[in-house]
Amino acid sequence: MATIPSKVQQEKEENPIPSPPQKYNDLISALPLCTSLPHLSLRQYQGFWFPDNWLPSIMTMQNHFKARPTDLILASYPKSGTTWLKALAFAVTTRTRYPLADHPLLSLNPHDCVLCVDELFADGHASKAEALPSPRLLATHTPYSVLPDSVTSAESECQIIYVCREAKDVAISGWHFGQNIPWLHVEEQHLLAENLKLFCQGLGPFGPIWDHILEYWRESQRRPNKVLFLKYEEMMEKPVENVKRLAEFVGCPFSEGEEREKVVEEIVQLCSLEKLKNLEVNKTGTLASTNIPNASFFRKGEVGDWRNHLDPEMARSVDEVCEQKLRGSGLTLGTIKD
Repeated sequence: MATIPSKVQQEKEENPIPSPPQKYNDLISALPLCTSLPHLSLRQYQGFWFPDNWLPSIMTMQNHFKARPTDLILASYPKSGTTWLKALAFAVTTRTRYPLADHPLLSLNPHDCVLCVDELFADGHASKAEALPSPRLLATHTPYSVLPDSVTSAESECQIIYVCREAKDVAISGWHFGQNIPWLHVEEQHLLAENLKLFCQGLGPFGPIWDHILEYWRESQRRPNKVLFLKYEEMMEKPVENVKRLAEFVGCPFSEGEEREKVVEEIVQLCSLEKLKNLEVNKTGTLASTNIPNASFFRKGEVGDWRNHLDPEMARSVDEVCEQKLRGSGLTLGTIKD
């Protein structure tokens, strides 16, 4: 049963851990650099673009993270429903431990309940990850091919749940996210058209988005018992059915009694955007690990919100590149014909 990791983190903070090792500096400085985004410097590493200040953590995680058979890893491209998936997975896997009427999600941000494994290695050591008791519930934005061998090898028994979202909504959500974080100082609009152009070039944290999605999609087709691939839009349309899928995948399906008592529906309600965004903890304060305002993780979450921001030509530019990149994969994302 998953543990609230923030409590373990607080205990570990009593014993400060050294800064990341410097051994990656020369390698990182030699990687291709993109400075087109006003608030981020990106480096290309193993085919993807990463914020250069994240790369020491990513590389350390690659070399030192040891997956356990009971680990459950929640994966996503940024702004694809990460916060919602964290809340749902945490509520499902802890439902016999925490009564829903007094659940930790009522007083903690979902990102404090499910930590990002990439950030756990920001200090260059595995200590924080190793301190978490099994079963561990962790999250990552790291592409599948960049994950540690202990996660992706044929012998690995840990499971992954991946959530994918329609690319135009991801682009708009990411643009708003940057504007709503004061310390990023993203200028108004940066301009939206310019931001979208970079997005269509695959330039963005953990991009290109199509490669990120495809890697997890293909692995879910190859090993469906290893990777559960969820679509944000389908989760929004049928949340109860998809929460049941999640529970069955991780080996804790809802009993007939729980279904009669509407436990699934109660979890869906507890984790709904409307419920979470109106909690005091998510209206104030910041996420300790990143200093990002809690409120910035809860905007609209609507399917098709891109229509309020993109003209047909802008929308078509995203659709065309995604259709080209996903062609032949058997996977489709939304288009302007929706």
